[in-house]
Amino acid sequence: MPRRRQLVLASTSAYRRQLLRRLALPFECAAPDVDETPLAGETPWDTALRLSLAKARAVSSRFPEALVIGSDQVATHEGAPLGKPGNHDAALAQLRRLSGGVADFHTAVSLLDAASGEARSHVVPCRVVFRVLDDRLIKTYLRMEQPYDCAGSAKSEGLGIALIQRIETEDPTSLIGLPLIALTTMLEQAGLPVLA
Repeated sequence: MPRRRQLVLASTSAYRRQLLRRLALPFECAAPDVDETPLAGETPWDTALRLSLAKARAVSSRFPEALVIGSDQVATHEGAPLGKPGNHDAALAQLRRLSGGVADFHTAVSLLDAASGEARSHVVPCRVVFRVLDDRLIKTYLRMEQPYDCAGSAKSEGLGIALIQRIETEDPTSLIGLPLIALTTMLEQAGLPVLA
């Protein structure tokens, strides 16, 4: 019986680690050292795609026989970058801006075969339509969940779902940060099926 390939997640994100655990495959995590600054004129789609592959490549030399997963997400609101708020005041301002509006997320996943250099990549767009939010609702939510490490300040996998009117995407896990539907297909193509 052939030996199962080592799987490495090129990320220190607790959200991505939690998502990957759903696939019930053993994996390791490694921090990629990658400059995440968008290039001049680069679209959110292209930034996410480039960075997902760069993250996988950044750790591949440490795991020369592994399959390495890289992922990146770029969020925007009305064309402007939508980052992680980092604190209460920034999250409050972010959710006030998003009230009744739309946030667009582009989440890319790449699977790199470190031994051969072969890579597969996919970008999953996700559109989040927010309800009209009053300050009382926003402040109650922020007090209860404190989503300061989450782009858009609303965790769809938690109480943030109460702030959202609609999510439009081919893969709901993309919004959390790792598109598992695309990744499952990539793993199968690379000889590591989830349901072996």
